[in-house]
Amino acid sequence: MIERFLSPPRSGGEWVADGVRLVGVLSVVAAFVWWRPADGGVVALSLLALVVPRFAGARPGFDILFCVTVLVAAWSNVLHLYETVPAWDLVVHFACTGLLAAMAYVVLARLRIVPPPRGDDTRRATPIVLVTALGLALSALWEMVEWAGRTFIAPEIFVSYQDTIGDMAAGGLGSLLAGIVAGAVRLTDDPARPR
Repeated sequence: MIERFLSPPRSGGEWVADGVRLVGVLSVVAAFVWWRPADGGVVALSLLALVVPRFAGARPGFDILFCVTVLVAAWSNVLHLYETVPAWDLVVHFACTGLLAAMAYVVLARLRIVPPPRGDDTRRATPIVLVTALGLALSALWEMVEWAGRTFIAPEIFVSYQDTIGDMAAGGLGSLLAGIVAGAVRLTDDPARPR
């Protein structure tokens, strides 16, 4: 995985994906300079997610979509889109959780913890079940982080039972769709097996 991360881009799509990662770094600087330090911190956390596709050897299209979605989720917080755009929260939970769950599945497959999404011995239902379960777990974890943030750090964070359940349902549905796609479309750079 480290070799994959350190290798230079080989295609136009890989250059674009690395360009999106650069936008992520510049976004952190912009958020710290023109917004509050807490906003810069939120965007900085997204950098952790932006390097994962490079380690996992995600195909360029998946890599780009993943990174752009993570940046949109981070900037939606900074720009207060979750509070000002109706249902934006649900749209981002649907898309971001689904992509995070699919990427988590790819990473687990690379580490040989789970079977590869389209391996010879992998049943068609395996990616659907695993990506959906990973997405629901990530949704639950995120909602716990929101609760802890509101309870211990910033009481202005909006948390309610209905919001929590809605976010988890949207994340679960996005993960179900991502699982279906993971079983039908190659998400990694190598068609045969994970390295």
